This record gives sequence, structure tokens and C-alpha cells, in this order.
Amino acid sequence: MKLYPAAAPETLGFEPVRQRLESHTLSRLGEARLRHMRPFERLDEAREELARVSQFADALRFDDPVPLEHVLDVREVTRRLAPQEAFVAPEDLLALRLTLATLRRVRAYFETRRAKYPAVCGLAGRIAPLPGVEEAIARAVDDEGRLRDDASPELRRLRRLLLQRQGQLREMLQQELRRAIGQGFATEDQPTLRNGRMVIPVRAEAKRKVQGFVQDISATGQTVYIEPSSCLDLNNEIREIESEERREIERILRAVAAAVRERLAEVQENIRILGALDLLQAKARLAAELEASVPQLNDEGILDIRKGRNPGLLLRFRRIRQETGEERRVVPLDLRLGADASTLIITGPNAGGKTVAMKTVGLFALMLAYGLPIPADPLSNCCLFRRLMIDIGDQQSQEEDLSTFSSHIARMKYMVSQAAPDVLILIDEAGTGTDPAEGGALAQAVFERLTAAGARTIATTHHGTLKVFAHETPGVENGSMQFDQETLSPTYRFQQGIPGSSYAFEIAQRGGLHRDVLRRARALVGRQKTSLEELITAFQARTQALEQQLAEAGRREEEAAAERRRYEQRAETLARRTDEITQKAVEEAERIVAAANARIERTVREIREAQADRDQTREARERLTELRETLEQKRRDLETRRPAARKPARTARPAPAAPPAADIRAGDLVVVDDGKTPAEVLEISGGEAYVAIGAARMRVRLNRLQRVGGPKKQVVTYRRVGADGAAALGALGAQRAVDLRGRRADEAVAEVERLIDAAILANLDTVEVLHGKGTGALRQAIHEYLTRSPDVASFEEAPIEQGGAGVTHVHLK
Repeated sequence: MKLYPAAAPETLGFEPVRQRLESHTLSRLGEARLRHMRPFERLDEAREELARVSQFADALRFDDPVPLEHVLDVREVTRRLAPQEAFVAPEDLLALRLTLATLRRVRAYFETRRAKYPAVCGLAGRIAPLPGVEEAIARAVDDEGRLRDDASPELRRLRRLLLQRQGQLREMLQQELRRAIGQGFATEDQPTLRNGRMVIPVRAEAKRKVQGFVQDISATGQTVYIEPSSCLDLNNEIREIESEERREIERILRAVAAAVRERLAEVQENIRILGALDLLQAKARLAAELEASVPQLNDEGILDIRKGRNPGLLLRFRRIRQETGEERRVVPLDLRLGADASTLIITGPNAGGKTVAMKTVGLFALMLAYGLPIPADPLSNCCLFRRLMIDIGDQQSQEEDLSTFSSHIARMKYMVSQAAPDVLILIDEAGTGTDPAEGGALAQAVFERLTAAGARTIATTHHGTLKVFAHETPGVENGSMQFDQETLSPTYRFQQGIPGSSYAFEIAQRGGLHRDVLRRARALVGRQKTSLEELITAFQARTQALEQQLAEAGRREEEAAAERRRYEQRAETLARRTDEITQKAVEEAERIVAAANARIERTVREIREAQADRDQTREARERLTELRETLEQKRRDLETRRPAARKPARTARPAPAAPPAADIRAGDLVVVDDGKTPAEVLEISGGEAYVAIGAARMRVRLNRLQRVGGPKKQVVTYRRVGADGAAALGALGAQRAVDLRGRRADEAVAEVERLIDAAILANLDTVEVLHGKGTGALRQAIHEYLTRSPDVASFEEAPIEQGGAGVTHVHLK
């Protein structure tokens, strides 16, 4: 994107954005990239950069921390390493190693997340890992930036020897110093270093009394620093060792520099990529701060900004909130250009936000060209312009002898010559600086040329003739900033397609200007002009009222939607409770049937024990009749309480048609409603079927049944029946023994009770209970039950050959 004039970014308010972006950089590498940042000219380049920024922002917000621990500017280090035989200090090598390690980690981070951040991975993938260079530096330099003692065997030897000689020298100096102190010659009690040699402090008047060499004198002249003669040779040896150490250090550093120099081009390219990554993360952090997003991008010259907020105002209001706590909000901007109209004329009163709205559009276009997401709804649709040209503010030049109007003309001339469909032109206060009539006509002529050339143009003006021009001319559209009719204060809300009034007379009246002056002014401006302004004012008032009604309707719609969601939740809860009640009803029916079966078994046992006594038999039969009537009444109550089956909310596929009720016969297998458990039809009577589901029995209307199978295959078993038919009937399924090993006590006792009931019905005299020995707890629980049971005559442990204490034989009455 080419900018005209050169100061366009500052005029549009890009400088606060650039400064905030710079504050997010981590090093001078990012700052340098920012200084040299230029707007993209190709849509694919801008789209790729925006994708990188968006993905990096996602990584910062939702993923593990991006490993950017050491982003250091080591460009000067690499420059000094370039010449042959050159070397740098150990701390510079450490900075280079940390930078290379950071680059390697960043590449690995995004390589493992290629599917999530492909655009960033494309940049990070260009990093060349240099583990050999890192290792060469690490062998010589420690993490504190010092040369390691083990950087070479010779350096280790020299440093050990140096420490040994320095210790000897300190001991010898201490002896000489103690001697001087004893003689009253010394002024201090510790040796010191002067001119690279160890010395002792001596009073100036006693300097000839201590044998040695004067190395220095204090600033006052009262102390002389003498190297004792006895320490001369040792001091000289130490100086020689230090010289050898320096030569060895230099040799090591040159060797490390040579290793770096072999890969210097890759190192320098890595550093350039690190600068790009620094700027990229700064863009991502700024996008998060502004709550910015990447809009849809097109190459058709279409602008469709939705809920756009001026970035400069956002940063300013954020700073005010941090400093004072005052909360301010940016009014969002909805603006369209390029689809139906290529020229937009914005009118309205002063200080109403016209220029801010226009600058917001220009700033968004500039930010996208720089690869910066914009604070707008991601459904916004924007294009990348080849040129951005503006004429905003007073650009008069005393040096060039140009007035305000002349500077406007110079810019209009350039804009008309460069107008094209991929150009965005912003003009503030069009037609000002000269006679209003002539200025308005000149502005209209310019807009006609720009519209004919297809340039995307936004202009602000107060000229009423331009409102009519925008209304009557194809490709040109009106726009205005909404004004509160009651308070005569701006709302800063943009209105597409509606011209704005200047509200000059209304504001003047509110300001207290005499009514005669206002009446005269209205007469001077002309009745037609006054009527037009009144019409616009009335139109805006109606529009504002309609917007309020729409807002109220939207609020009520949201309330209705919330109420509908609450209703659906309650319906779902009721349906779930209905299912629970149905399940409980089935379980209750099964308990009723189980209780009924137990009572029937007891009644049969009573008949058998009475040995067909007539009175007792009659009483037992009466109790059976009463029980049937009770069961039937409970069944009817249960049917009344059972809710109708719930229809499914939606069906994946049409269910197969159920067979007519007339096709269902006794013995068929059916399901009730939409259930899944098969039931057997026992009998059919009067439009109802008596069905069995496990042990449960119930009556169900035929239209609620669906046939799923024919009668079960019957298996007939023949056995000899004794004289007592009831006893023989009970003998079906009876057994003489039960194995209860491993059962819980309560389960075992219940099983023994069922064994005894079945045995009595089968007319058996003895049964066998296998409970095992174990801890004896199971046997004890069974024996306690047998002791209480009225059906048990006696019981004892089985003989040793039949199980002994692990088996109990039970004799029945």
C-alpha cells in the first residue's frame, strides 16, 4: 500500500498504535523490525501475516507458554565475529548461545503444533537449529558468562598453578606485613594490589626501613606501597602465569569463534527470524489487548465494517481507566462501502464524530496492510487497497506560500489523477476554505470524477447541496452521525444512507441566541433550505424512535427466547420424572406379584398341612379369592396412575407400521408403547390384553401393543404325579440340596427359606444345605434361622463322610 501524503499514518492516528506495539516487543530486534515495517502491497502477503498473528495470539492465550525466554540482540556480536581470527568476550558468546537455544526451542514448539498453527510454523520452520555451535560455546563458557576452567587441559593447569602461587605469595606478604606492623612501619593490616603486583602499605617516613620496591604512593602521600624484596620472584612468576593464562584464553576464544564463523550466515538468518518472531508476538499481544480479530478479506474493493472500534480511542480510554478509574466506552461503527456505492458523503453537526468515523476506516485499512488485526467483529469484510490518500486537517504551508484552500486543491489534483477501484480516498470538510457555493460545486465535481473512476471515497461536509447530490447520484450514498434530539448532544453512532443536519439553529437556540436573530437567520438562509433541514431533522427523529423500538423489540425477543428455553427445560424435567414414575410403577407391580406368589405358596402349604380339611380348605380358597380381588384393584389403580408413553422429540427414521390389534393372539410376544422389553400375551378380552413381563402381570389396551414375535416354543415335560395334585404341581422345579458357599449371610438365609418352601410344596421330608466350614459365621446364621422356622422339625450336621460340619441336614415337619 502506498500512502499519500507521507504523514498519513500520523494524521489517521496510527502513532499511538505503533507506540503500543513497540511496548510489546521483547528486544531491540523487534524494535528494529517495527521501525522498518512497511505496509503490504499484495493481498496474499497481508493474509498470510494476519494468519500468523492470529495463530500466535491463540498460542499465547490457550496453549503452553511460547519459549521466548532469551530474545537478545546479538547482531553486533556476529558482526565482530565475521573477520578471520576475531574473537569476542565470553559473556557475548553466552548471549549468542542463549539466543540460539531460544530459536531451537521455538522451532520445536511450533513443529509439534503444526496442525494448529501452520502459518506460524511456516516462519519458525525456517530456523536452522545449530546444536553444534551451542555445544562449542557451552564447552568453553559457563552459565555465568565466564570461561570454564575445563575449557582446555592447559587452562586447568595454569589456573591451578596460579592459585597455588597466589596462596604462597599471600602467606609471604602476611609475614612481611606482621614484621612491619611490629616495628611500627605499617599503616594497614592487609596486603593490597598495586600495578598488578601484591604490596604492603608502609608509612612514608619508614619507606627506607622496609627492604623492597616502591610500586605506588597514596593520594595524600602518607602511605607508600612497597613490594618486599622477598616476594619479588614470586610476584614475577605470578605475572608470567597470568600472561600464559591470557594467551590460552585467547586461543580458546578464537577456536570457539571459528566454530561460530563456519555457520555465521545461518546464525545471522536465525537472528533475523527471531526479530520477525519478536514483532509477531508483539502484534499478537496488541491484538489481545484491543480484542481485535482478523476480518474476512476480499480483493473486490468492498468494505463492510461491523462493530468497529477506533484503536486510538480504545488505548486512550484504557489508559484513563488505569489512571483515574473512569470507565469510557467506544461507540461501535457499522459502515459499508464498495458494494452498492463507492462514494460516501457523511454530514452532521460539528463534534458529532464524522471525522473519527472516517479516520477509523482509514486506520483499519492501514492496520490490515501492516498485518495487524482490527478491533471489529470477525464477520467484517475488508479489502487491501493499493493506495490510501487522505486530505484531513489544515495543511497550509507558509514556506511554499500555500493557503488552506490551495493545499486542498493540490491534493485534489493528485487524488483525481490516481483514482482507481483499488484506491481509498478520505476527504475531511470537503468544499471548505472558499466561497460556500463555489466550494460545494467544486467538491461535487471532484466526487463525480472519483466515483466515475471507481475509487472508494469517504468525505465529510456541511454543504447541503452535497446531501442532495449523494441522494440523486448512483454510486454515491449519504451517511450521518446520529444526534440526540432532546439533549442536542452527539451519540457518535453512524447511520448509513441517512443525511445529517448541522443543527446550527437548534444549537444556537439552546445556547441562548436571541430569537429575533435566529428568525432573521432562518429568513436569510431561505425557506427551501430551512424546510430541507427540518425534513432531515424530523426524519432523524423518527429514525431514532424506530431504533429505540427495534432495541425494545430485540430485548423482548431475547426474553421470549429465554422463557422458551426455560419451558423446554421444564418439559424435559417433567418427561424425565414421568419415566421415573413409570419405572417405579413397574417395580411396584413386580413387588405386588412377588408378594402374591408368596401368599399363594403359603396358602397351598396350609391346605396340604390341613390334609384336605373341608373348613380350612374353604377358608384358604376364600383368602385366595380376596387376594385376586386385591391384586385386580391394585392393577387398575396402577393403570390409572401410569402416565401415557412420551413421544420421542425427533425420530431418526420412520418406525415400521405396527400390525393391527386384531392380529395379536394369545401367546404372541409384544412390546408396550415404545418399550423394548418383550411381554407375553396371556389372554385377550374386551379390547384389552392380559400380558406377562417377567413376574409382573397387567392389563393393557390392544392399541398400545406392538407384536414382535409369535408364541414361544412349548417344551412339555412328563413326570409321575402323586395322589396329591397340588403337591405334585408344587414339586415342579423342587430340589433337595443347595450350595451356599461364598454367599453373604442374608442371601444364604433367603435361599434356605426358598429351599424349604419348595420342599414342603413337593412333600419332601429332608433337605441338605452345603455352607462350608470357613469361619463358621455362615453356618451360625443358617442354624439360627432353622431354629426359628416353624417348618423345621430338626437339623444336624452331616456325617463326616458326607461333609461333616460343612453340611447341615434339615428335617421338615
